[in-house]
Amino acid sequence: MISQKTIEEAIYNIYKKAAIELPDDVTHSIQEGLKNEENELAILNLQAILKNIELAKEKKIPLCQDTGLPILFVKLGNVEVENLYKGIEKGVLKATEEVPLRPNIVDPITRKNTGTNTGLKIPIVDIELTDDDFIEFTILPKGFGSENNNRLKMALPGEGIDGIKEFVIETVKMAGGKPCPPIVVGVGIGATSDYALKLSKKAILSPIGIKNPDKQLEELENELLNEINKLNIGPMGLGGKTTALGVKILKADTHTAGLPIAVTIQCWAHRQATIRLK
Repeated sequence: MISQKTIEEAIYNIYKKAAIELPDDVTHSIQEGLKNEENELAILNLQAILKNIELAKEKKIPLCQDTGLPILFVKLGNVEVENLYKGIEKGVLKATEEVPLRPNIVDPITRKNTGTNTGLKIPIVDIELTDDDFIEFTILPKGFGSENNNRLKMALPGEGIDGIKEFVIETVKMAGGKPCPPIVVGVGIGATSDYALKLSKKAILSPIGIKNPDKQLEELENELLNEINKLNIGPMGLGGKTTALGVKILKADTHTAGLPIAVTIQCWAHRQATIRLK
C-alpha cells in the first residue's frame, strides 16, 4: 500500500523540482537556438533566459513568478494507494507554502483567490490506467501567459493535413510574443473536442529531440517547426529564428464527420517533473 503521506511527499518534491529546474532537453534546445541565432535582440534574450535558468537552480528559487496551475498526469498501475487525491492536494499545498509558490488559483466568477494552488477541482488530475506495477506522477505547472493562447478548431474532414498545418501556424502567429517564446507547441488531432485538447497537452510531455514513433507525425512535426521558425517572431516576440523549440503531436481516431484540432502553447519555461512509486 502506497500511503497518502508518501504521495504527498512525492508531489511536493516534483512540484518543487519543476518550479526551479528546467529539464535538460529544454535547456539544451535553448542553447542550440542561441548557437544558430543571428538577430542581436534574439541573442540577448536567449542569453538572459539561460542566465535565468542558471540563477534559479543556483539560488533554489522558481524560474518564473507565474508558478502555474498544477496539472497532474497519473499512470495508475496494479498498486494499492491510500487517499490518492488527498495526497496530491496536500503535496501541492506543501509546495506552495515551502518552495514557496505564488498562489494562482481564483474563483472564475468572483475572482477571489483561494490563497493556495488548490481549489474547486484544482489541482487537475488526469488518470491513465495501466497494467504496470507502479504509479507514476508527472506534474505540468501551466502558466497562463501561454495557456491563454491555446486554441481548438472543429475542422471538417476535407480540410485534411493542409487544414491542420494552417491552423497550427495561424495559432502561433496570433500568439506572437504573448506566450514568452521560444515556445513548445503541442498539437492534438482527432477524438472529440475535449480529448483533442488533452492530447495537445500530453504531447508536450515528450522530451524535445525525441522522435515521434509515428513517421507521418514526425514529418509533420518537423515541417511545422521549420515553418514556425520562419515567422520571425523570435524570443520574446522581438524577432529572430528561434520562435519554437519543438512541435509535438499526438492523435486519436475520430468520428467520420469530424477533424478536431487542438493546439497547446507552452512558454520557454517548459516545466515538468516525474516520479514513479511502487
